[in-house]
Amino acid sequence: MTPFWRGILLAAVQVAMVLSLGAKLLADRARYPRVWAESMAYDPEAIIRGRYLSLRLKVKVVNAADENSPGNFGWARAQGYMHEVRLGAENQELVAYASSENTGLYVLKLPARNQMDPPTVLQEPVEFFISEHASDPSRHPAGEELWVEVTVPPKGPPRPIRLGMKKAGVLTPLKLD
Repeated sequence: MTPFWRGILLAAVQVAMVLSLGAKLLADRARYPRVWAESMAYDPEAIIRGRYLSLRLKVKVVNAADENSPGNFGWARAQGYMHEVRLGAENQELVAYASSENTGLYVLKLPARNQMDPPTVLQEPVEFFISEHASDPSRHPAGEELWVEVTVPPKGPPRPIRLGMKKAGVLTPLKLD
């Protein structure tokens, strides 16, 4: 086989690998639950990474007050404490359940001033790419909230699909062209 045909074969294998990953992600998107989760954006433009938003997703903690349940979240009132969880979707919300197995996913209660119940968020942010010419949705007016639609796989972090803004209780998906 000549070097030209070896190069063509290598290129075909690489294209097949990329297409198979894309097909897997599309199949997962169709198979697993999708929910909108409120997010907290930070570090919107790192020079090294490009135009990615780092989004911390707020989660609803299930059974936080039940001290007697196995894998309880009795720490839910303590700020800054992390707990290993598995994620799920319940009533169109991203929820966190205590996990006894190693999931690699942690939630933490953020310290917040002037709030009766500070938010509980996933420790690891999810990354969302925005194009070079799109306006930065993390910089929004007061009274609006940045939300992200995510696929919730049985293992691993949620996978972001699209962004939306919530204003006066109405969620509107963003067109980031």
